Amino acid sequence: MEQILATVRGLDHVLVLSPTEGSAFPPLAWGDHFFYVSPDGQVPQREQPYATIVTKDYPDDTLCGLDDPDRWRLNIHVGRRALLELTGDDGGDEARSWDYGGSDVLLPHPLYRTQGWVAVVNPGPRTGALALRLLREAHEAAARRSRRRHPEAWHRTSSQ
Repeated sequence: MEQILATVRGLDHVLVLSPTEGSAFPPLAWGDHFFYVSPDGQVPQREQPYATIVTKDYPDDTLCGLDDPDRWRLNIHVGRRALLELTGDDGGDEARSWDYGGSDVLLPHPLYRTQGWVAVVNPGPRTGALALRLLREAHEAAARRSRRRHPEAWHRTSSQ
């Protein structure tokens, strides 16, 4: 996890939101990490992160068994075309049966596959390099969307 966090923190215009105990964020988010592109360093409004690390099960997301010790999941928005290329899943309404209990395997996200998200529990030797590449690509795609949607924020950043 530390290698992933260090890699993401090294990207341009990144904001890593890491809620901690006692912060303004709900306790359920404490210990997790949310990755945004943010030229002004503020959490973007009305935009989802391009990737996350979750360290526990959420009420509607328990298939990966993240409440077990030393389990966490990297989630990356790759888009539906890449989802198909990477997993063979087209993100449509008909989901295949996936074994979400495994580690170091790239899978469609258990909840957000239809939106083009992939997931890896405990990335390791089989998926680590791929996960880092997908994170960089997701960051670049988020930066392109941000430049298109918020050119004024990018103009302020480039003129400083």
